[in-house]
Amino acid sequence: TSQCGQTVGAALVIDNAKHLKKLVSVDAAAATAVVEPGIVLDHLNAQLKPYGLWFPVDVSTSAQATIGGMTGNNSCGSRSLFYGNMVHNVLGVDALLADGTKAHFGPVGGNLEGLAGPSRFVDLVRRVRDIAAREADEIEARYPKLLRRVGGYNLDSVKPAGAHNLAHLLVGSEGTLAYSTAVHLKLAPLPKHKTLGVVHFPTFYKAMDMTRHIVALGPVAVELVDRTMIELSRSIPAYAGIVKRFLKGEPDAILLVEFAGEDLGIQQRKLKDLVSLMGDLGLPGSVVEIVEADFQKDVWEVRKAGLNIMMSMKGDGKPVSFIEDCAVPLEHLAEYTARLTRVFEAHGTKGTWYAHASVGCLHVRPILNMKADGAKKMRAIAEEAAALVKEYKGAYSGEHGDGLVRSEWISPFFGPRLTGAFEEIKDLFDPAGIMNPGKIVRPSKQDDRSLFRFKPGYAPRMIDAALDWSDWGGFAGAVEMCNNNGHCRKFDAGTMCPSYRVTGEERHLTRGRANTLRLAISGQLGPDALVSDAMYDTMRLCVGCKGCKRECPTGVDMAKMKVEFLHHYKARNGHRPFDRLVGFLPRYAPFASKVGLLLNLRDRIPGLAKLSEWLTGFAAARTLPAWARRPFRADEAVSAGTKGEVALFVDTFNTWFEPENARAALRVLEAAGYKVVVPTADDGDRPLCR
Repeated sequence: TSQCGQTVGAALVIDNAKHLKKLVSVDAAAATAVVEPGIVLDHLNAQLKPYGLWFPVDVSTSAQATIGGMTGNNSCGSRSLFYGNMVHNVLGVDALLADGTKAHFGPVGGNLEGLAGPSRFVDLVRRVRDIAAREADEIEARYPKLLRRVGGYNLDSVKPAGAHNLAHLLVGSEGTLAYSTAVHLKLAPLPKHKTLGVVHFPTFYKAMDMTRHIVALGPVAVELVDRTMIELSRSIPAYAGIVKRFLKGEPDAILLVEFAGEDLGIQQRKLKDLVSLMGDLGLPGSVVEIVEADFQKDVWEVRKAGLNIMMSMKGDGKPVSFIEDCAVPLEHLAEYTARLTRVFEAHGTKGTWYAHASVGCLHVRPILNMKADGAKKMRAIAEEAAALVKEYKGAYSGEHGDGLVRSEWISPFFGPRLTGAFEEIKDLFDPAGIMNPGKIVRPSKQDDRSLFRFKPGYAPRMIDAALDWSDWGGFAGAVEMCNNNGHCRKFDAGTMCPSYRVTGEERHLTRGRANTLRLAISGQLGPDALVSDAMYDTMRLCVGCKGCKRECPTGVDMAKMKVEFLHHYKARNGHRPFDRLVGFLPRYAPFASKVGLLLNLRDRIPGLAKLSEWLTGFAAARTLPAWARRPFRADEAVSAGTKGEVALFVDTFNTWFEPENARAALRVLEAAGYKVVVPTADDGDRPLCR
């Protein structure tokens, strides 16, 4: 789920989340754990909770972010002000080098004479330390003096003559140096008590300007939500009620200020201190105080969904990720955001903002049409933003890493000497250049259109749609609402996506299906891809539960898309016996029921199930519903109750296969004193089902 293209490109992509997802061990006394790289953060924390511990790098994508991915990205999270980034919480990494050498990257002393491990690994460590010693003055001069900075390699963590942790060089390396097989983590006690203040501001500038004063109170987190995100949240049913509870009036921005610790009284006093501070700063009554744990959780869910809420905008103009995590010192935050806003305006657009305001890291995304002139504007805005960040001695990559989007900007910020040093390190670890090429070192240009989702000439084919897609500007617009955020990969809550939960395959995921549809309708999979058997196999396991429509932050409705797809596929390929047997069941059920006892032999006589699979397409491994000996009839409703008249609609399945359900409902209604009417088909004795 990286934002900058760390995990895509011309290389093999390994999804660890299917198999390498175990919590290997926990040392509760030492507050440490060893995990496999594919374990998802929320799943890890659920397993740590009985120990009274958690892993506190709480990224907003915690339902799908893996620890291996977070390590490779040097992820941060909302509470990094208190707990730090991944680099501060990773104790060691077990890894495979490009040539297959196994090594443990962890703490080492100043003297490497006793360093254990294969000779290739020991030699690697010595040569990396030599590079760090040679570039010590450049490291001191060039590395930003900020908590939030994740660009390049963490060469500053290597101490040429002192103790240091080798794992910290791998943290943030984005898979370009080694492949992790296990990650050793530092855990933290679960905070017993939290309080939350929602601070309302009349202007965005004021929110940014006052952040530095709020940080002085010692909060765990200070998070920004801007006007755009507030309005979009109000329009999404899942969040509208929550927003209404904590929002006062029409603020231009709000800050979520959290205090946490062992003593509830102390956290409540800190919340009161926040109220007093805002009064002293000229904003009395601007704080909504929240002490209830469930309410706090609901508010944070809205904030965690911030990125996806922003991406729920319909139409071709979308908030685009390319400068969304620049970090500047807090004293410059207000001025930086004001000037960057003017840059957007000069290019005819505006930005959507949310931020880790406590650490000066702003998630800002200009709204651009990447099918039209978006790439040109992106380049211009990026150059001006980079100049601003340099001026304020900030970090161009503050949280989301380098990847395809920002690797180009390493050289302008770190200079030619450190850029060359990074290339040396890459070549030491990976001489053949096979580990995630094109990231961090020797990158492509940020605006290389061949790497874009919407490549030059992208033009989705207009189809004669069977359903109404006007709300999205057409079927293609609905498909393109999938922004690859990966929320459908979650396992621990909700419905989405049931087929993926069984297979663990990206192909059987809402995101996988949406991407395949997009590639098909834009001609990237061939002229007839939309109506191909391969597309049918991709869509086949969608069960139409509509979990995606309810739970996807951008409202992707794959169930409706499957109906549209099937319309076109069947028009080209026709219906199979299986389709006709299911689709016309209400028509032939009255006749088939008369020989139901014979049809039920299909699952009793060996070999018949296999034969029926060959003839009809019904899987032999699946037992079919048994035809009832006595189907339900409409004239079974005979009571003349006095409490009112109730219509009982009985479908085909309950009529012919499980009539006991309909009879039970009938008994309950008649016992309650109602007159029950069963709507019937034309002949007057069968329940109506069409």
